[in-house]
Amino acid sequence: MANPCEILTPDQMRRVEDAAIAGDATTATALMEAAGQAAAERIATHWPDAENALILCGSGNNGGDGYVIARHLAARGWQVRVVALALPSGPQAQAAARAWGGPVVPLGGPVLAAGQGVDICIDAICGIGLNRPLAADLAGLLRAIAAAGVPLVAVDILSGLCAASGRALGDVELPAADLTVSFHRPKLGHVLAQGGQLSGRLEICDIRLEPYQPAAGACVTLAHADAGVLKRQGHKYSHGHLLVLAGGPGRGGAARLAARGALRVGAGLVTVGCPADALAENAARLDAIMLRALPDAAALTQMLRDRRLNAICLGPGLGHDLARAMLPAALAAGRATVLDADALGAFSETPDTLFAALHDRCVLTPHDGEFARLFPDLARRMDRDRPGFSRLEAARAAAQRAGAVVLLKGPDTVIAAPDGQARIAAATGENAAPWLATAGSGDVLAGIIAGLLARGQPPLAAAASGAWLHAEAARRFGPGLIAEDLPDQLPAVFRGIG
Repeated sequence: MANPCEILTPDQMRRVEDAAIAGDATTATALMEAAGQAAAERIATHWPDAENALILCGSGNNGGDGYVIARHLAARGWQVRVVALALPSGPQAQAAARAWGGPVVPLGGPVLAAGQGVDICIDAICGIGLNRPLAADLAGLLRAIAAAGVPLVAVDILSGLCAASGRALGDVELPAADLTVSFHRPKLGHVLAQGGQLSGRLEICDIRLEPYQPAAGACVTLAHADAGVLKRQGHKYSHGHLLVLAGGPGRGGAARLAARGALRVGAGLVTVGCPADALAENAARLDAIMLRALPDAAALTQMLRDRRLNAICLGPGLGHDLARAMLPAALAAGRATVLDADALGAFSETPDTLFAALHDRCVLTPHDGEFARLFPDLARRMDRDRPGFSRLEAARAAAQRAGAVVLLKGPDTVIAAPDGQARIAAATGENAAPWLATAGSGDVLAGIIAGLLARGQPPLAAAASGAWLHAEAARRFGPGLIAEDLPDQLPAVFRGIG
């Protein structure tokens, strides 16, 4: 693939196909044939000992893909049973059904009972065009098949999932697919919301659409970290100096976690600034990280006259009162700044006050609860059963409103900039990192992002690379992870990149 990190909306995928067809590079029939053949090959590769397939075909083009898959699996010697929900409705699907030529059983009988003993069930019911809830009987059929221990393969996307938002539409319970075979590029619904948990292993097949792309810059991309995050020659100040603000006695753990994340990610120097009565506690736990007494906002303003202090992390364990006192001075300095935890919670009642003070070098890192308090209208729109308004759209709208990069944390972390550029750090499916659901992991993420800002990365790149590094560190450690383990996994992650 030209850019394997791109993720498309359903509309973008349709435009790519239409452009290829209009350019005489292919035809709709050829695309369906290529998709069905590629899917059959992937299925046969994953289950080399399988011999029997049950294929559920809808009336549209996704069902047409199913008929093509049936023909190719039968040519490999498989016993194939096709169950049709309705007659094919379009010319390509009708042609695919005719080319299949084998028996087709209408839905309505005891499908599961008739399919007992099948090795694989292939879901070719809806595809990426679904805009309404899956019928309850179909959802029940898919659940029953999965409950019987039959592996479930989704063609393009699991039926019942919105390909634009990843949400399971309506109040319908869906099973998880074992394998999702999609085409050309991943879709948003494969990584966002329930789609990230229900798509199983995602494999993207090439169907020869490479020359045709959506408009430049229009695609969301998967977050990743490349060799640009590795350190180059220089002295410590050439890699930046980060200031992490900490709370009073007994509240310093979160800031220390952030500071260690920043130092491990390569910031040249890291200083923890805290009230004077918390110095001894922090000194007992820190060595390479420096300490500075910061009693109030005036002391912070004085400290930031040193231009070598080029980035700030504000919020972890700070406390709401101290966050409200320190934030104006921190933002007035114009440094690259991460606002996390208490720096966000302190303004949950007056978010416009926060937004008015932000500048374009800020990164906000809310989890869902903090996001709902800062952007209540956007959170409500996400919660409604609207196919088009996803976590991505919510994060984009929030970034535009705030005038800063917004990183909406979750297994499907979304990072958006005010100009609409966006990245998704998907820790779902094969890349899941459930061990990150532990106290303090978000503080480490804030520190990693702040450390990358101190090293000179732009806010969107720092947030996206930081989110990927954070999840990759968790994947490398595995079960039993606690937040303190995350920074110490970063050297191994960097070696893998290098």
